[in-house]
Amino acid sequence: MLECVPNVSEGRDALVIGELAASIVAAGARLLDVHRDPDHHRSVFTFIGDAPAVVAVRRIDLRQHAGVHPRLGVLDVVPFVPLAGSSMPEAVDLAHEVGHAIAMELAVPVFFYAEAAVVASRRELPVLRAGGLTALVQRLGDPAWRPDAGPSIVHPSAGVAVVGARRVLIAFNAVLDTSDIRIAEELARGLRESSGGLAAVRAIGVALASRGRAQVAMNLLDYRRTPPHAVAARLERDAARLGVDVTEYELVGCAPADAFSVLPGRPVVGLDPSRMLDF
Repeated sequence: MLECVPNVSEGRDALVIGELAASIVAAGARLLDVHRDPDHHRSVFTFIGDAPAVVAVRRIDLRQHAGVHPRLGVLDVVPFVPLAGSSMPEAVDLAHEVGHAIAMELAVPVFFYAEAAVVASRRELPVLRAGGLTALVQRLGDPAWRPDAGPSIVHPSAGVAVVGARRVLIAFNAVLDTSDIRIAEELARGLRESSGGLAAVRAIGVALASRGRAQVAMNLLDYRRTPPHAVAARLERDAARLGVDVTEYELVGCAPADAFSVLPGRPVVGLDPSRMLDF
């Protein structure tokens, strides 16, 4: 059994988000969770099974999109994750199958990442996202940056799609009691591995305009190396040093059943037994 967690660049139109959720169910998949965020202008669907991408590509126009989360396309990132009883090679095969279908049926350029990468230098998602869609468009002129599937020209309204296979990732955000984005960005720098922070942690600081708060948005790439409670302890220590507080944490999508055996010191929104899976 495989999990799929497509991130779609639409977090405000409830009708479109509902249509996407319905298309997943209609395709015979088990929809586990839908996380909608108007500030990120992004929705994360967590399901077991396959679902068509055509609804997302036809209903969402990236040219009208303005959100705080980095993105390259309407169907921005589509990771497949092996659950208990399935294997990474199976996830890679499915990622390639789905990626080529998106490219062929929808004329959307596709890049494969993580375990499904076919170009080693483009394995990591931040490499593909560096500079955003504008920078990627410029890089497409280089033969080394030809998409792995589909046309070499960005789809006018859908951008590109990034499809891959990976191990479990925990999307874990922290809301601060300040609207100062500079504080969130400084805290994110202290957390992420690429800046000398915690192992297997990615983090960015973003503004939540609808709430008048700043947020540290994090991806925990290996929760066994750096579990949520360790991230929370470091974040709260650094936040106190800067004179701010963490008001709450937020789980996006699902997580391994044992990831939150020790809880952070603040409430965790979305922490529900139905969202704890056996990976």
